[in-house]
Amino acid sequence: MARAPANRAPTKAAPKSATPKASTPKAAAGKSAAGKSAVNGAVAAKGPDKAKLLDWYRNMLLIRRFEERAGQLYGMGLIGGFCHLYIGQEAIAVGMQAVKKPGDQVITGYRDHGHMLAAGMDPKEVMAELTGRAAGSAHGKGGSMHMFDVAAGFFGGHGIVGAQVPLGCGLAFANRYRDNGQVSFTYFGDGAANQGQVYEAFNMAELWKLPVVFVVENNQYAMGTSVERSSSETHLYKRGVSFNIPGEEVDGMDVQAVAEAGAKAAEYARTGKGPFILEMKTYRYRGHSMSDPAKYRTREEVDAVRKTRDPIDHLREKMEQLGYTDEEAMKRIDSDVKKIVADAAEFARTAPEPDPAELYTDIYAKA
Repeated sequence: MARAPANRAPTKAAPKSATPKASTPKAAAGKSAAGKSAVNGAVAAKGPDKAKLLDWYRNMLLIRRFEERAGQLYGMGLIGGFCHLYIGQEAIAVGMQAVKKPGDQVITGYRDHGHMLAAGMDPKEVMAELTGRAAGSAHGKGGSMHMFDVAAGFFGGHGIVGAQVPLGCGLAFANRYRDNGQVSFTYFGDGAANQGQVYEAFNMAELWKLPVVFVVENNQYAMGTSVERSSSETHLYKRGVSFNIPGEEVDGMDVQAVAEAGAKAAEYARTGKGPFILEMKTYRYRGHSMSDPAKYRTREEVDAVRKTRDPIDHLREKMEQLGYTDEEAMKRIDSDVKKIVADAAEFARTAPEPDPAELYTDIYAKA
C-alpha cells in the first residue's frame, strides 16, 4: 500500500474553513467547497502597476496572434495531426503564470500552446514543433499536443484526456517529499473533470496534503457537448467537496481576477494545507480542434462573448481607463507581437526536418 513520504510528517492542515478569502465579486458568485464566497471577476482596490498590466496584455496578445497564425499554417497543410487552439482562454495561462515561482511546475492537456508561451518558451521553437521541425522544443517529435520544457517548468502537453492530472499529483508528491516549497499547477478541462482518474488524484492529493493547485479551464463545451448536458454538477469547483478540497469559481476572462485567485490558491497549497481547486469560467472561440466546425453552438453566441467578455479587450479598456496606455502604444505592441509571430512562422516553415536517426533517440532516460 502506498505511503506518505518517509520521514516527512505532514504539516498540520488548517481547518477546511480556512479557504483563501475571495475579493469582492463583480456579480453574485457561488460558494466554495469550504463555504466561502467564490471569486468572480474580482478586482483588488489596488491593482497591479502599469508595467505588470502591459506585460499581461502583451503576453495575451502574443498567444492570440500565435494561435491565429498556427490556424493558418494548419490550413496550409504545414501542421499535421490535431491542433487545439487557445483563442479566448489567454487570461488563464497568463494570469496563473504571474503567481508561479521558480521551481513550480505546470502540466496541462493538449490545448497547450498558450501555456508554453506564457511559461516563456521561445515562439520559434514552439511553432517549429508544430510543423515537426528539428529545431522544435521536442525536436519535431512531439507536435502540437506533446511539448515539454523542464527549464521553463513546463511538463507537457498530454494527449489523453485527464491523464495529466495524476501526473501533476506526482509532481506535487515529489515537491512534498523534498520539502522544497514548490507547487504543481495542474490544468484540465470541463470534459476531463468527469474522468475517474481525476477523482483518484483528488483523493490522494488531499490525503497526503500535496501542494497542487487544480485549475479547471471550463470553456463550456469540452469536445462538443455543453457542460449542462454532460455534468450533473455544473459547478466544477465543488468537485472536491467529497474529498474535503476547497475550491472557488473565477472569471477566467479577467486576467487580474485569475492572478488574484491563483495567488491565494498557490499560497494555500504552498503552506502545507493541501490541494485547492480553481474553476476558471472561460470560453474558446474556435472549435475543439481545427477539424471541429463547432455546430453545437451558434455564431451569435460566440460573437456575443467576443463583444462583451474578450480577455484582451477587457484589459485594454481597463488600462485606457487608468490612463496607462493609448491607441498609439497599443498599435506598437500589436506590431511588435505580429513581427515575433511572423518570424516564428517563417522559421517553422523553413527549418530542416529531423534526421531519420532521431527515431531512435529520446526513448529511454539517461542514467
